[in-house]
Amino acid sequence: MPATAKRTAEQPPADPADSIEALHRLVLSSLDDDQAVETVSIPLAGKSSIADHMVVASGRSSRQVGSMAAKLVDKIKALTGRSPRVEGMPTADWVLIDAGDVIVHLFRPEVRSFYNLERMWSFGEAPRPVPEAVGAA
Repeated sequence: MPATAKRTAEQPPADPADSIEALHRLVLSSLDDDQAVETVSIPLAGKSSIADHMVVASGRSSRQVGSMAAKLVDKIKALTGRSPRVEGMPTADWVLIDAGDVIVHLFRPEVRSFYNLERMWSFGEAPRPVPEAVGAA
């Protein structure tokens, strides 16, 4: 592709930081659209090399968790052109979506409270709840 070619809406931004933030916004927006419960975003940039953001959210049932995960995987693939790694879909009690710079954990509420990932990854800071209606911001 020539250097002068314009970027299409499907291509991620050229700047990696913009690309990471676009992916993070996509994840939060998708979870909000699918009525995820208690969505929390934990910034990891400069604290861990595994990702820049970790997003933790709950669904009300295994069916909702699985549905949110499947939709999110499709949206991430459409944005980045790559399929994220996914684990836990058969039971959908805890689904992990590794999209590279953004890691997403989707839980049923009982499983989330048992593992309490927010406490483990908060580095002594309170995790930041994501405001309702992220798309409206």
